[in-house]
Amino acid sequence: MTIIVSNRTANLQRTIEAIIDPGIIGITARVNDEQGEWVGSAGAAELGGDVKPPADGHIRIGSNTKTFTATLVLQLVAEGRIGLDDRVTDHLPEFGIDERITVRMLLQQTSGLFNFTGEIYEDGSIVFGIPMPYGPNGQEWLDNRFKTYRPQELVELALSKPARFEPGTGWSYSNTNYVLARLLIEEITGRTITEEMRRLILTPLGMSHTVVPDGAEIAESHAHAYYRYDEDGEPRTVDITRQNPSWVSAGGDMISTTEDLHTFIAALTGGKLLPDRLREEMFAPRATGIPGMDYGLGVFVLTTDDGATVISHNGASVGHAALMYATPDGAKTLTAALNCVDDANLTIAAAFQNAQQRLLNEVFGGGQAA
Repeated sequence: MTIIVSNRTANLQRTIEAIIDPGIIGITARVNDEQGEWVGSAGAAELGGDVKPPADGHIRIGSNTKTFTATLVLQLVAEGRIGLDDRVTDHLPEFGIDERITVRMLLQQTSGLFNFTGEIYEDGSIVFGIPMPYGPNGQEWLDNRFKTYRPQELVELALSKPARFEPGTGWSYSNTNYVLARLLIEEITGRTITEEMRRLILTPLGMSHTVVPDGAEIAESHAHAYYRYDEDGEPRTVDITRQNPSWVSAGGDMISTTEDLHTFIAALTGGKLLPDRLREEMFAPRATGIPGMDYGLGVFVLTTDDGATVISHNGASVGHAALMYATPDGAKTLTAALNCVDDANLTIAAAFQNAQQRLLNEVFGGGQAA
């Protein structure tokens, strides 16, 4: 597309430069709208460096993976292979899942299933799951960051814990739902999620830089990710660009680029991946209890301050983060990649939320950021 040089260019560049702080090392953002395409970078690709992040470098996209997984399930619904209101246990009987839980509940985050990465309850109590980067088990995660987890063991751990609520009676963000969605895809098709992702999304859209990783590697080019921890009372920072994301599986393991994310979200919202009836199901908002942020099937449905709707999913993956926004018709999209210094205390969270809000305000005119 044509690269537009205008006041918009200057405003967007100033916005991303203002996002850089001691925690956020670098950012690349991409906007596509009626004026054309704008791409900009700020900060650095490496801690202490002066080279900007690559304009279309590879990034671990975290929970943006959920939107891909949900889309795959809905494409199988379109093919007549599964129904949204099918009972999950009918397809995956080996787990003994509550027979009231449906495929729709998994995608909508209304199953009530315990999140295998841990739960924080309304009274402030915490129930831990697998060792993860955030919280008291951060060091254990760091020491074992190349470990491979099987999706089945993540589900089994979750099912060994009490459910958060009765199926369909609440909303709670749970990675368990999306690991089960992955297992459903593989059970129904007899193929791996990677093979189905290529068949239904990546190859048709020409998304050659998006992968479901098998191990710790990430292709060049990429910005670097970091993790800060204490050792003998002294702060240490380690490069964790190489890490095995199997601990979160289909809840957040994929790698992509801002260009491929634009291609995907534009195609999804523009009606190229799903029939209209299923796209409408996907974008139908379900209240989450968070003002201005409802949830559909694998997407957040945001309401801006002026009442406009934005379809979104963002994700963080320990030192990397990715943003993905679009209008419901796909006419305007924003995708971004950030590299940062993470730690067990999630001290980067405020800066990350600020980055989301700044970009959302600049491109879509304000509102809540997922």
